Amino acid sequence: MKKKKKETIGRLEIVDLPKWDIKEIEAKIDTGAYSSSLHCHNIKEYEKNGAKWVKFNLLDPEHPSYNERLFSLPVSDIREVKSSNGQTELRVFVKTKIIFFNKEHDIELSLTNRSEMKYPILVGRKFLKTKFLVDVSKKYLSNKEEN
Repeated sequence: MKKKKKETIGRLEIVDLPKWDIKEIEAKIDTGAYSSSLHCHNIKEYEKNGAKWVKFNLLDPEHPSYNERLFSLPVSDIREVKSSNGQTELRVFVKTKIIFFNKEHDIELSLTNRSEMKYPILVGRKFLKTKFLVDVSKKYLSNKEEN
């Protein structure tokens, strides 16, 4: 069986979240992080038809792409995540699609307040490992026009 060649991405990428109609949002590619995360606020869990759901506002009012939209999605998981400062917290995870190189990929994102962080999306190695190689000396490779 022939292995598929992995595309190379840089340490920062511009991505789309098509199911949520979010375009051209900056993502930090972080091979030190296991899971991927999304910056949001007003995260509230609730029950709907016997299942766990979550509602949240994407980004925060200070972010230039903030538009006050309220998202409501089924919870894919709730588990502990160790943040970059070493603190462990229980986080809600949701699933969606993300676009790199004009191709949609499934991604699971933990919901967290990343207002202290520069980039609203952090893409971790659980997502990256079977799909991409990361060249930390480069940026914005996935949204460049093909030659």
